[in-house]
Amino acid sequence: MTKIGAISLTAVAMLAFAANSVLCRLALQQDAIDAASFTVIRLLSGALALALLLGARGVPPARAGNWPSAFALFAYAAAFSFAYVSLPTGVGALLLFAAVQATMILTGLVRGERLTRLQLAGLLLAFGGFIHLLSPGLSAPPLGGALLMIGAGVAWGVYSLRGRGTGNPLAATAGNFLRTVPMAIGLAMLGVAGVNIQSSGVLYAVLSGALASGGGYVVWYAALRGLSATGAATVQLSVPVIAALGGVLLLGELVTLRLVLASVAILGGVAIVLRGR
Repeated sequence: MTKIGAISLTAVAMLAFAANSVLCRLALQQDAIDAASFTVIRLLSGALALALLLGARGVPPARAGNWPSAFALFAYAAAFSFAYVSLPTGVGALLLFAAVQATMILTGLVRGERLTRLQLAGLLLAFGGFIHLLSPGLSAPPLGGALLMIGAGVAWGVYSLRGRGTGNPLAATAGNFLRTVPMAIGLAMLGVAGVNIQSSGVLYAVLSGALASGGGYVVWYAALRGLSATGAATVQLSVPVIAALGGVLLLGELVTLRLVLASVAILGGVAIVLRGR
């Protein structure tokens, strides 16, 4: 793969991942759909899109993936949607990113990985930014939404860790999406009393599931062929920034000084840790 090709695919993938936050917040802010229905439609459309893609390649997705990973994927998607009922786009994306990275870094430490002094300083810087973002104040994010998004990040971190070393990550992702279908149906049954679905909300959820999630993963796995492991991890630092810009441009959200300072500390700290690997 050429360098330009890898850069182009990476840019498209990062835009797709950031679009998940923007689409979810857009749908919920407009009251076009409830959080449970958004989750269900997102997972179903993602499963269908990936199944059709792999089916066209002659790969049976139902044989790939596993139930524990599927549950982690479902937990991420559900907590993600309910968190965005109250969180601004940029704040939610930053909390998600921080929780994912914290889960993966801490798991590495538990398994025996060691940090250099510079990496430790980066980790402390990121943690300080995380605390600053959540500290009480007029611009502090709602605690309930923040905790849900942190939970979504932990679930996605677990999902990512379980997927390491998978021979065919795209097939595994498709299989895991398919396995979330009964969980999504269960969520739909639990939330039937509060269902609120408009055509625009369905469109946002389908775009999130089929394009931003399913399509985003396809492009990302293609881009990974031209990226180093550190480069792949580092480039994901752009997702919260892109999501925040999307919130400003499409939802009229404000960028607060708290968010800017927390973003610099968290993203900068994580970048230091990743670059030290």
